[in-house]
Amino acid sequence: MKSGDKVRLKTNHGVVEPPIFRVLIPDSGMQLFVITNSISVRAPTNRPGFTIHRDFDRLCPIFTIVEDNYKHKGMRRKLLETLRQKGIQDEAVLQALWDVPRHWFLDRAFEELAYEDKAFPIDKDQSISQPYTVARMTELLDVKKHQKVLEIGTGSGYQAAILHQLGARVFTVERQRVLYQKSKAFLKELGYSRIRCFYKDGMTGLDTYAPFDRIIVTAAAETVPQPLLDQLAPGGILVVPVGSDVQEMLRIIRVDETTFKNEVFGQYRFVPFLGGLDAG
Repeated sequence: MKSGDKVRLKTNHGVVEPPIFRVLIPDSGMQLFVITNSISVRAPTNRPGFTIHRDFDRLCPIFTIVEDNYKHKGMRRKLLETLRQKGIQDEAVLQALWDVPRHWFLDRAFEELAYEDKAFPIDKDQSISQPYTVARMTELLDVKKHQKVLEIGTGSGYQAAILHQLGARVFTVERQRVLYQKSKAFLKELGYSRIRCFYKDGMTGLDTYAPFDRIIVTAAAETVPQPLLDQLAPGGILVVPVGSDVQEMLRIIRVDETTFKNEVFGQYRFVPFLGGLDAG
């Protein structure tokens, strides 16, 4: 069985609550995560394998299974070591990258490469940022539990999942309808209950839910859109790559209603930050 496979399951002897339960397949070193939105799933406790319930078809939906086995964990552990060597120091951020398997958010063609410190393409000519960039931007954002965080550019949903893992209430905006629909459905299946997805032009932010304690932009802006500055709460932090061909990573702190402090943290390359909506 491979990531993304569909399967029907019904077992007895004990209840494991949704949205996710983890099954260790005996003698295989493999863990499968069975995802559902609503139903309690019963798993055997007195013997290996599964016992199929006689009311299986009536009681069980189709589940999506995503795998996170010993090989994935080994690759993820090496990636975290690499990130530490590159200067990532925030242990909460590193723990979040450990807790959220990156290969879940990539096409299966890239699964064996998911834990290399590289960006990879996703739908609509967009990309999932390299892990160092995700870690560094998250570290600069300095997220605290229960803070309201606005993400501009949902993409694969991976950055939003990292922010959720840190305890944030995440509002994420995507202008590409295909990416919005795909990521919204997948994040819901994974049980990320504090992530709200919006199909919207990121240039205008999300004023209905402003102000935000933190704002992160995952595409290259030529200039910082004024609506994002307006929607940042006093004391809040905005992290955004700014520039054309090569960008500088800016951390903007709103000191008070009218004063902003800018800091620069190295050079990066991102896909461009575009306005408008793409319904294709």
